Amino acid sequence: MNILIRADSSSEIGMGHIMRDLVLAKNYFGDRVSFACLDLVGNMIDRIPYNVHILLSDTPEELIDLIREQNIDWIVFDHYGIDVAFEKKVKEVSGVSILCFDDTYERHHCDILLNHNISADATRYSGLVPPHCELRCGAKFSLIRDEFKIEKQIKREKLYDLFISMGGTDPTNVTMNILSTLSNDQSVCVVTTSGNPHLNELKIFVEEKKNITLEVNSQHVAQLLHQSRLAIITPSVMVHEVLFMEIPFIALQSATNQNDMFEYLQKQNYTVLKEWDADAITRFYNT
Repeated sequence: MNILIRADSSSEIGMGHIMRDLVLAKNYFGDRVSFACLDLVGNMIDRIPYNVHILLSDTPEELIDLIREQNIDWIVFDHYGIDVAFEKKVKEVSGVSILCFDDTYERHHCDILLNHNISADATRYSGLVPPHCELRCGAKFSLIRDEFKIEKQIKREKLYDLFISMGGTDPTNVTMNILSTLSNDQSVCVVTTSGNPHLNELKIFVEEKKNITLEVNSQHVAQLLHQSRLAIITPSVMVHEVLFMEIPFIALQSATNQNDMFEYLQKQNYTVLKEWDADAITRFYNT
């Protein structure tokens, strides 16, 4: 098959879409896979190990031309900015088969819908997708990166009290809010990317803190997590990996598209927060 993945990354929207698309792409071993992306500020296009087609616009017409030019069989949409009308036009004009990622129970015109969150409820898609659409929902379809599967088989010494990862870009600078409340006797590993618009501020702050390690664009996230006693993360895809690694965690919401996962974790009695406060870690250990 010839598969095209339509997704974007930037300092504003983060890296999560591309990261999970890369895991999905590995499932198509032997097939031809490429990406179609806008060249947005703070993107991670140079870290995609597949051919990337740079789009000049976010219009269905340009994408349809690309589908025809590349003889695409399947297109994967992983994009909050692409709606059901866009999908329907692409389908009707090009005849391509469509797989849509979805986290927020929106309408889609697709052949396969994938909601790989552990919180996913297939019944909520009734009336939102065509009758022929195949639903792939829940933990059975969770996308776990290979590095985590390998890392879990290794024994590691715990080097960090805290592992902090507020997504690839952390546009609201939640990481700094957390760090400013921590004591100097806590060993901390902060994971982020070069797409973080607050990276310089973080680097300056960490220079004065011998107890904090800042990892940018790390290729060893699974190991760093494994070496930590407690993770502070967003209620997002990272939850799957933290649960897989069996690391205790606090989930701090940073975006509205995390509502579903937040509510699920809350119902399952995990520690979830809407806002960070200085006593969060103490409460975690005392409950």
